[in-house]
Amino acid sequence: MTLTDQIVKTIVARVIKSLDYRIEIVNLINAEFLQFAIDFFKKIAFAKLNSEDITIDWYRKSFIDDKLSSKDIAINAGLNKKTISNMYGSATRSIVIEASQEHFKSLYNSIQELVKLEKEIELTLTIKLKGVSVYLNVSESLIVVNTLAVKRSQLRGGYWSTAGKSAEKYLMLALCSLFKVDQKYYNASHFVKNKGKKVDREIDFYLLIHEKEYLCEVKLMGKGNPESADAILARNSDIFIADTLSQQNKNQCEQSGVMWVALREKNGFRRFKTILEKLDIPHQDYCGNLDVDLPIILDELFAQKSKESKRGGI
Repeated sequence: MTLTDQIVKTIVARVIKSLDYRIEIVNLINAEFLQFAIDFFKKIAFAKLNSEDITIDWYRKSFIDDKLSSKDIAINAGLNKKTISNMYGSATRSIVIEASQEHFKSLYNSIQELVKLEKEIELTLTIKLKGVSVYLNVSESLIVVNTLAVKRSQLRGGYWSTAGKSAEKYLMLALCSLFKVDQKYYNASHFVKNKGKKVDREIDFYLLIHEKEYLCEVKLMGKGNPESADAILARNSDIFIADTLSQQNKNQCEQSGVMWVALREKNGFRRFKTILEKLDIPHQDYCGNLDVDLPIILDELFAQKSKESKRGGI
């Protein structure tokens, strides 16, 4: 799952301008979830138009068909691939299909038991398409509701995770551009795990000066998340760039000698300049208009990304 370049650009711009970026992710989740729900209902309605009986067996045959992608099979059965991987230690296609079929059977049995116990509840889901109405009983409606809930959960987890990872590199590049830091003073390449480094993990960004590498960690974390700060300190990072930092987070960083930037604070991005000064990295003070300059900078960064992608650089 990837975010569009436009969404990433919007996130970076909002973070640097001390604005909340989360509404962009929420809007993205809403848009994709609602489209999924409409498409899902259409499949059921079209089946009725084709004179197929809408039954549990039909649902199993149509939505847990092994011809579908393993991701779709899992979602339609009320699971997601990450859950299956955690349960079975693997998410190969054969395991996904087996787990989905087993879970769907268990889910249906649970719903049937619930319906027996809650006899006073009447629920009918009606889908109308081109003048033809499809009616789902309580059991069938609950299966559909569960499927939609799982899909929403999957989108939410995927997009929130992807948002940070996709924006971090371009956030740092934009900060360097604002302060006119020459490319020779940073490294934005994609680093893979390397046990020869100080930490055995991917590094977000390096600032470079006097043949020394300064490890930069970027986290678009919320306030009151000390665990994330703990993780940063454990990785021996030199610089911590965050959306929001609590006073406890800041105290942790300062006690450990980690330089930090809290972008949500008013003009928080300017603290990056103090880091450049401390490291003696050549730069220029920023005196422009973010509303004017950021779109230009981000357009240039993503144009470069597109060129590198075409050359096989990314």
